[in-house]
Amino acid sequence: MTRVLSGIQPTGDVHLGNYFGALRQWAIDQHDADAFYCAVDLHAVTIQQDPEQLRSATLGTMATLVSVGLDPEVCTLFVQSHVPQHTELSWLLECTVSLGELRRMTQFKDKAARTEGGEQGGDHVSAGLFTYPALMAADILIYDADRVPVGDDQRQHLELTRDVAQRFNSRYGDTFVIPDAAIPTVGARVMDLQNPTAKMSKSAESPQGSVGIFEDPADIARKFARAVTDSETEVRYDPEAKPGVSNLLSILGAATGRSPADAAEGYSQYGPLKSDTADAVIAVLEPIATRKAELEADPAELARIIAAGADKAEAVACVTLARAKEAMGFLPK
Repeated sequence: MTRVLSGIQPTGDVHLGNYFGALRQWAIDQHDADAFYCAVDLHAVTIQQDPEQLRSATLGTMATLVSVGLDPEVCTLFVQSHVPQHTELSWLLECTVSLGELRRMTQFKDKAARTEGGEQGGDHVSAGLFTYPALMAADILIYDADRVPVGDDQRQHLELTRDVAQRFNSRYGDTFVIPDAAIPTVGARVMDLQNPTAKMSKSAESPQGSVGIFEDPADIARKFARAVTDSETEVRYDPEAKPGVSNLLSILGAATGRSPADAAEGYSQYGPLKSDTADAVIAVLEPIATRKAELEADPAELARIIAAGADKAEAVACVTLARAKEAMGFLPK
């Protein structure tokens, strides 16, 4: 069975775009692949985090992943920092990747520029921000992942992972599985409700444009009621000419299992479309919120899920790390 790996940083609130665009698909994919999903908390600390907020966000992220349908009995669901083999393999890979390759990482340049500009913790740029592609490579290679769904912003990192794995294998013998990049299956492309030409984002300047999956239903209804449309009256799916209306149709379609074009049928006014879209979204999110509330009311169960996931992940990671250390010439313990 093909092994798949995906991760999510425990920062910011999970919004509708995260759910319809990725997390719901993760819940589907877990039944078709040997799926490994994790909260990548080690990546989060490349910029300064408040310790209590990081702990809380990591717990919340794990509860969210279970709530959206990831079954810890079906997939391997874990917290990255709970599997120490990630960081040990990361060091081996840091000694394999070149300085020039790390310097070419465009995300480092972008994030460093934002940090130095004062957007993310003053002018301190951590060394981890520079070297974390080696950790990302370790995240993937430690589990012998065959396929890694990546968007355009992460494709360069996956290519680096492939290059490093091939170099390691060439130097030390066949050790790592060479992962393939997979275009992620996207359930729906969810745009900002106030700026429908931009994707819904955790860091959107307009909080009215983003819908958190655990928001109060009344607030969700208000946001959809105020969603930007256009000065026409025709309801049709046309992202170029009618981005706002098309965004609503895309969301309604995702929430009701229809295509955006089919979701447009029967509407002649924007008001009912906004109202029905809000109702459909609220209906989808209600059981997710209920499940998360159950987990929060039973912290021992969430702790059990997290611990069991770490054990499952570490059983695989230990084997890969031992293979890599033996290939590299380390004395066995």
